Order: sequence, then C-alpha cells, then structure tokens
Amino acid sequence: MGKMPIDSSDSLPAPAASGTPIAQFMIPATASLQERQPLILKHGDTFGVFDHNGDILSGPDSPEGIFHRDTRYLSHLTLAINGQRPMLLSSTLRDDNATLTCDLTNPDLFDTAGKLVIGHDQVHLRRTRFLWNSRCHERLTVRNYHEAPQYVRIEIAFAADFADLFEVRGTARAKRGQHLKPIVKGEAILLSYEGLDHRRRSTRVSFDPPPDESDDGLVRYDLRLAPHETRSLFIEIACDPGEDEKSRHWSFFFALRDARRALRTLSSKTASILTSNEIFNEAARRCAADLHMLVTDMPEGPYPYAGIPWFSTVFGRDALITAMQTLWLEPEIAGGVLGYLAANQAKELDPARDAEPGKILHEVRCGEMAELGEVPFRRYYGSIDSTPLFVMLAGDYVKRTGDLETIKHILPQIEAALSWIEDYGDRDGDGFVEYGRLTEEGLINQAWKDSHDSVFHADGRLAKGPIAIAEVQAYVYGAWKAAAEIFQRCGKPGRASALLASADQLRLAFDEHFFDEELGTYVLALDGDKRPCRVRSSNAGHALFTGIAYQERAEQIARTLMSASSFCGWGIRTVASTEARYNPMSYHNGSIWPHDNALIAKGLAVYGYRTAAARIFDGLFAASTYIDLRRLPELFCGLSRQRAQGPTFYPVACSPQAWAAAAPLFLLQSCLGLDFDPKTLQISFHEPQLPAFLDEVVLRRLRIGAGSADIALRRSGRQVVVDVIDRKGDIRIVTTV
Repeated sequence: MGKMPIDSSDSLPAPAASGTPIAQFMIPATASLQERQPLILKHGDTFGVFDHNGDILSGPDSPEGIFHRDTRYLSHLTLAINGQRPMLLSSTLRDDNATLTCDLTNPDLFDTAGKLVIGHDQVHLRRTRFLWNSRCHERLTVRNYHEAPQYVRIEIAFAADFADLFEVRGTARAKRGQHLKPIVKGEAILLSYEGLDHRRRSTRVSFDPPPDESDDGLVRYDLRLAPHETRSLFIEIACDPGEDEKSRHWSFFFALRDARRALRTLSSKTASILTSNEIFNEAARRCAADLHMLVTDMPEGPYPYAGIPWFSTVFGRDALITAMQTLWLEPEIAGGVLGYLAANQAKELDPARDAEPGKILHEVRCGEMAELGEVPFRRYYGSIDSTPLFVMLAGDYVKRTGDLETIKHILPQIEAALSWIEDYGDRDGDGFVEYGRLTEEGLINQAWKDSHDSVFHADGRLAKGPIAIAEVQAYVYGAWKAAAEIFQRCGKPGRASALLASADQLRLAFDEHFFDEELGTYVLALDGDKRPCRVRSSNAGHALFTGIAYQERAEQIARTLMSASSFCGWGIRTVASTEARYNPMSYHNGSIWPHDNALIAKGLAVYGYRTAAARIFDGLFAASTYIDLRRLPELFCGLSRQRAQGPTFYPVACSPQAWAAAAPLFLLQSCLGLDFDPKTLQISFHEPQLPAFLDEVVLRRLRIGAGSADIALRRSGRQVVVDVIDRKGDIRIVTTV
C-alpha cells in the first residue's frame, strides 16, 4: 500500500534480539487494534485515538493518544471518580463523526474504612469530545441521580510523551530530545519537549472552572452535588498553542458550532444516496462521514489523508485512487488532489528521497524522526504508480467536470509526469515501467503491494528487481490515453495521436509479455531478468480497470478472478489460494482489500461482467454488516466465507481508511454503469444492475455542470428502471441496455 506493511520488510532489515530480521519501519502486531477497537476523531493535521471510556491508556504498544503532525502530543488521559475508573455505559460517534460521546457511571464506592458511600449507578458522567483546529475540546457533565446529596472527587490524569509516530509504531531510537519542566499557570498546565531537531513541541491542558487541586499531571475537583444536580467541567488540549491564548468554556460551544457548520458545508456539496436497504444506508453515510473526516484543507483544495492511526498524512497513491473513486460524487476532492500533487512534484534527482524530475509524491511526514532523516519519508517519492495515476486522474477529472482551466493550469506538471514515465520509469528502454529503490533506505517494493515478499515467482522465490509490476503497466496505458484526451481538448491533436500510438504499442507488448494462457490471467510481474512471475493475483484485475486488456482476454481473466481460489466470498484475494506464498492473514499475499476489489469491479463492469461486479459488491457489503459502524477497514483476512459467520479481521488494519471508505461508493457507480458528459450535460446509466441486497437506489443532488438531478433506480424483474425525480438545468438522463 506504500505505508510500511505489518508483515513486511519495506526497508533494509535490522537484526532483532533473537537474530531474526525485522522490518526497519514495521508496525508491530503485538497488540491488535481489533482487540482495542479504538474510537477515532480527526480534524486537519490532528487526530485522536481513544478507548471506549474516552480515556487514553499509556503503555507498551499502545496506539492511543492525541497526535498532531506525526507526533503524539498527549499519551495519557484518564478519568476517575473517587479514585475508581468509571463503568462504561456506552460510547457513540455521531453519524457525521463530529463528536464522540461516552456515557459512564460510578461503580460501588467505599470510604477508607470499607463502608459503601455511593452505590453503583448513582452518578452519571458524560464526556462529549471533538477536535477542531489542533485542539481537543471536551465537556464533562456530572449528574447526581440519588435522592440525597453526594460528595464526589473527580480526578483527571494526563501526560505527554511527544513520541514520534514511527516510535509509536515500533521503531526504536538511540537518542531522544529533552522533556522540559511542566509549567502550571492557574487553570492550565503546559507540557513541552525540545526535540533533537531543535523544535519545541508543546501541549497545553486547560480546565474550566479551575480545579481544586492541580500538579504536573493530575487535577482534582471536589464536587458537592445536590439531588439531580448537574455540573459541567470543560477541558481543552491544545497542540502548540500561542502564548497569549486563553481557554474559556464558551470556546467549546463556538468550536462545536464551527465544526458542525464545516461538516454541513462539506456534505451539502456531495450527492446523497438513499436505498431500500437501511443497513446499506448506514454504511453509505459512514463512508461519506469518514471521507469528510479524513479530508484536510490544503491551499490547493481538499486532500484526503490516507488513514488512521498510522497514515494520517499525505499519500500520493491513496489520495489519487480515493479521488477517482469519489469523482462521481464529489469532484472537488480530485481537484484538490491534483493541485497539491502538482505543486509538490519532484523537480530534481535526489536518491535519498527516491525523487526524479517529474515524479509524483508518495508520502509526507512532519515528525522529528523525518526532520532528522531517521526515516526517509519527510518528502518521499518512492512509489512507481503515483505518477501515471496522477495523469489518469487529470483525464478523469476533465471528463467528469469539463473543467479544462484547472487542467491547463497543471499542464506543465502533466507534461513532466509523462516525461518521467519515458525517461526514468522505463529504466531499460523495453517499453515497460520498472521500479527499484535508489538507496538501501528506500522502500523495497514500490507498487501498492509494498510488502517485502509481495512479488515472487511460482515456486515462492522473491523476485529480484528492477520489477515491472502488472498493474503499473495498466496505469501507464491509462495515463497515455488520459493525456491524449487532455491534449485533444487543448487543441494539440498531433500530441494526442502520438500518445495514443504509445498506448497501443504498450497494450500489444503487455499482452505478449504478461498474459499467460496456462494461468488464465496476467502474470504478477516481470523480474529484473524479464522472467515472468507466474502467480495468480488481484493485480491482473487492474488491467481491466484501465482497459489495457484486449476484449478477448477478459472472459479468462474474469473467470480466474472469480474462481474459488481467488474470490473467497467476501472479495477477491490479493493472491490466489493456489500460490506458493498464499497466506490469508498476510498483508498482501491473500488478504482482502476493499479498494483493490472496487477497482477490479469497475474493470469487470466496463468489460460487461456486471454480475461479477455485483457479487464483489455483495461480498464487501456483507462483510461491513459484521463490522463496528459498518466501516470497512484497510483490509481483512482472506479466509473463506462461512455461513452465519463474519469476516476475519486483520489485527492492525487502519480504520477509517480513505480508499476503503470510498470503495462502496465506487462499487455502486460501477454496478449502475453511471457516467457523465459535461459537454452535452448528459448523465448516463449503461446496463445498470443492482446487487442482490438492493431493490432501489435514489441519488439526489447528482451534479453536472451548473445543474443537478435527483434520480431513482428500481428493480423491475430482471431489469433496472431509471426514473428522473427532479432536475435543475438542461440535463439529459440516458439509459442504455
């Protein structure tokens, strides 16, 4: 995926104490996120990972905390009543992810002599929390439901370790910076750390009203609560606050108002989806809410960060694919992604960053370790597919919106990306694009399956590079075609014709060197000696997605992808169960990735295999019904689907993850055969099909040009009937069967 897989050696292995090689930047699987099932909040460059009580429990392998720009600014936060941890009643994230609410109550509380002083369930505590502008705001309400007055002590303990995100993920450091002495000023405590990068990072924890007692990491409130009396306490945790800023309880309400307004503004720009299946409606709302939470405002426009907790930052590949998947619903995301990546395109050769002129960004990190070069990801370009995907998205964007001015603005960057494909991407001049890291600190595998063992031969031997991976050739084909469309629109037909000729030439060569009749599909890759990696994998499905596959190959590819060895009932495995390195619990060698399946389903639908696309949709939706919040994770295990049982979870999968959140939305578009022609203001449905779990879909505010339409699609026997409910503007709705 481009983000240090759990079971991989993405970089140069370092010896473990036992002598077993481990990955330099691995995410240790000693503690499962599935066990913790953390609750997530995010805004901008800040995110929080909390337990179900709303606490942050520090300790080895704990991923919990409040993180800001790749540093953990709060590593411990616990609430106690009379010295005891409250009992959980429930925890709820709002449907739009705006707030986290934790309802708690007291256990039996005894005095020092062992006498019961407050029976359980007499005091209710409600924590309402949200993030806004690098701050965590919380209101704690305490209510006495007893008929007599109650005396309670509320204690809030906190600490900040200022650990770099890569430390939290398991990377050991030889040296760290210095923790400064906490500063207590009335109702606020300032915790600070001076990093080895000579940057001071600070966390201010403020309380309103001021606590009765406070020290460096603990505050106490002694409350006398009359019968049915409620008291409110306000807590603000600010990352790198200004010196003169002060906290007031009303800032909670103003910030909450602004946060909800911003979410309403975002959702008002997005087409809404309502179906006959209420569970899918919940899932679709969660998809949209997660995407809006992950989107971060950049100067160039909205940009979806990849995922939480490990990848809440800029990733090129993830954002490009997420933008493709959401283009039909929210074109502004694609515009923001294109603008940001164009502004940050590599301009010079820099081996330490795997950067070459014209190459598109892979990853950006802002933490201390990245600043010091302890990890190579400060501004890193080590992905082979971001560059052709950038050009593909540009072509898709102009076809969806007709916004040629935006594309003209980034045309120099598109030209530079095309030049990179020819000058640097094709290392040996054979017409295929290969990858290989420029230094031993870079990622070993630089396609989306970037585990150290994800590219191998039929006998299980790892492939030696430079490696020409199958889907990247498909993306390059898509890039040539997209660029031809762009230059045709820009009045450069000669350039367009040359690009189409390059696409045709690549298509022919790809078929000749990658298609394997015996396998019934495309090989996984060609190694550095041009020997094929004869492995059945999901990578071949991306050839359908971009159209590089000849029509006569499609049936064999579809059959192979949907065979029992590949399609496990929940989705298509990354590697078929027949292959040497198949492991359904691995990161890339047998697991199920929602975004991977969504791209494949799109390709199947384009080649006319809509029933297969609908089966994939059905499998992923069925999986989501077993998952908390109906939220599809980054990946899950590829074990076969069993009757009346849910999917098997991957221990440290990120959730939410942008391209996983977008996958069901893209699957719906694929099944409906939905397309747009802004030039003629036409919305079309080509051979629409509904998956088995849907009988009706209503799309509202489906935008094209300056107009929009509300459209219903209903099952009628074996057909899907399209009904226009309302339209604004001179919009045409066309259905082909």
